[in-house]
Amino acid sequence: MDTAPGAEARTAARTAPRTAAPTAAAARASPLGPALAEAAAVARALADLVLPASCAGCGGDGPASAPLCRGCAPALVGPAAPAPPDPAPPGLPEPWAAATYAGPVRGALAAWKEDGRRALEVVLADALARALRAALARAAGPALVVPVPSTRAARRRRGGDPLQRLVRRALATGGAGCPPALLLPRALAQARRPADQAGLGAGARWANLHGALAVAPRAEPLLAGRTVVVVDDVLTTGATLAEAARALRAAGARVPAAAVVAATPRRRHLRAVAR
Repeated sequence: MDTAPGAEARTAARTAPRTAAPTAAAARASPLGPALAEAAAVARALADLVLPASCAGCGGDGPASAPLCRGCAPALVGPAAPAPPDPAPPGLPEPWAAATYAGPVRGALAAWKEDGRRALEVVLADALARALRAALARAAGPALVVPVPSTRAARRRRGGDPLQRLVRRALATGGAGCPPALLLPRALAQARRPADQAGLGAGARWANLHGALAVAPRAEPLLAGRTVVVVDDVLTTGATLAEAARALRAAGARVPAAAVVAATPRRRHLRAVAR
C-alpha cells in the first residue's frame, strides 16, 4: 500500500537484499522500467528456491524451505479480528485483519511488495484468506471482492500489481468455509493524484484522499446493487479503505466490510485541557 490510494504508509522496514539476484529496488533506477522490475522479481523468486534465504521478517538466517524463520512465522498465523483504527475515518467499512502491522509482519510485507520476495505470497495469501473469510461473512450473501489499486508509479517500479496477485491467491486458497465471492479486478481507478501523505495526521490523510479514487466506467454496471468487500494489504489510518468504499458506494454498491493482511493498532490521543 502506497501513500497514494492503494497504500497508506511507506514502510521503513527493509530486509537486506541478497547479492545472488537483482532486487526490485535496484531495478527501479533503470530506464528499462517495468520489464527489469519484473525480471528482478522473477530472479529473486528463483533465488529463493535455490539459495539459503534470509528471514524476510527479521533479516536473520532462515530455513531454505520457508521465507520466514521459526520466530517470525507465528506472527502471520493468528485468527482474523476486527481492526478499526481510532479515530476511524467517516465511511470506513468494518475492517478485518489477520495480523498486526509491526515487527516481522512489517518486514515481510516490505520484502514481498518492494523487494520482490514472491515466496512470501504463500503465507501472506493464507493470512489474507482468513481476513477475507471474516469480512465476507458480514456480506450476508454472494459478494464482489475489489482490491484497492496501486498507483501507476508503483506498478512500474514493482513490475505489476502485487496486491492483485495476492487477492487472487487468497480467494483460490480460501477453503470450503469461505463464503461465495467473485473477484472484480481493476474496478477502481485513480481519479486524481493526491499529495504525498508522509507526515500527515489521520484527518489530513482523509482530506487528502477524498475524491482520489473512482469506479472504472466498465465496472459501473457490475457494481450497482451489489455487495462489495474491499481489500488492501495494510490498514493504518483507514483513509485509503474509506476512500475506496466512498467511490464504490457512489456507484450504487453496498460496502459492509474490508479485509487486509495486517493493521496498525491506533489509539486516540486525548489532549489534556488546561484549566
